Amino acid sequence: MQITASTVSLTIDDIAASQEFFTTHLGYTVQAAADGFASLTRPDAMDIVLLARGTQVLPPEQRDQHAAGLILALTLADGLQDQEKRLRDAGVEITMPLREEPWGERLFQVTDPNGVIIQFVEWATPDNG
Repeated sequence: MQITASTVSLTIDDIAASQEFFTTHLGYTVQAAADGFASLTRPDAMDIVLLARGTQVLPPEQRDQHAAGLILALTLADGLQDQEKRLRDAGVEITMPLREEPWGERLFQVTDPNGVIIQFVEWATPDNG
């Protein structure tokens, strides 16, 4: 098996609000959009498809589900603290402030208008000295 791309599909209530959030604050661009659907992309991350809850393209048992219990984690090469400040300065609520876990993971979270949690991660270099 050779995977050529990865996409996460999120079923949400307000496509326009999440589309605006991801394009304005996270650097995604709209690849395609129609009523109840938007496909977002950026060259260095997983693509995101936004689907309106209740859409008929989904099987009946999936139509009314909401993207919940999901964390969309984006690993950054560096500048985690700068990104938290940039988002805060832009008026984005930081729903989990920057912190470092004992295993070396530095992270913070924001939540989009539809409740999708986006976690920004940077791995600390272990001190081998």
